[in-house]
Amino acid sequence: MHRSSGPHVPETQQLMLRGLAIFVSLVAVGAALGYHPDSATADNDRAPYTGTAATEELSRLYRSLDATSGELELTQIELRRAQALIEYSGTFDIPADLAAEIYDAALRSGLDPDLAFRIVRIESGFNPRAKSRVGALGLTQLMPRTAAYYDPTVTEEDLYDPVTNLKIGFRYFRDLLERYNHDLRLALLVYNRGPRRVDYLLARGQDPRNGYASSVVKGYRRAGPVLP
Repeated sequence: MHRSSGPHVPETQQLMLRGLAIFVSLVAVGAALGYHPDSATADNDRAPYTGTAATEELSRLYRSLDATSGELELTQIELRRAQALIEYSGTFDIPADLAAEIYDAALRSGLDPDLAFRIVRIESGFNPRAKSRVGALGLTQLMPRTAAYYDPTVTEEDLYDPVTNLKIGFRYFRDLLERYNHDLRLALLVYNRGPRRVDYLLARGQDPRNGYASSVVKGYRRAGPVLP
């Protein structure tokens, strides 16, 4: 999926920034040399020039430049997020607000949003009220017992709330990735079948795969190798 590298800075703005940088450099050189525009006509009684005014102006310009750079960076981040939400909303045919919830929750959990969207699609079809025959709930199909491990106060009704469900579900999957040495396919399989079942089968030399991981990562650019 193509991602824009950020907003295009107009040529006029580029020239202004370059001009500011040049001016700052000139002020710095002048301050270092002790030069002052009025020095050629100064009275002999004037106090020796210390460069304080130039230093203060230089500091002010640096602060202004830092603020401008920060605003540009923030604008780029916001634009990239907006573009990503538009793409994910269209790709998965879901409302923009739901796309935003999934995208932001994925980033907060340290997951690739592209993977997060695929997990939610397979688990619940993006239905916040989804419930499986074994009692898994919500967008990420959390079992109440698993959710309670992360938040003992959470109720089954809470798990139908997208924010709560995504927060716990993505955190659980992130923990599985770390537990299984970032083997994506294995972590996905454990997410689907449960750690006890998968660990038991692997310990007996049996193949625990059931097609779930392949369904999630189909077309995913960072899928990695298949399970041995």
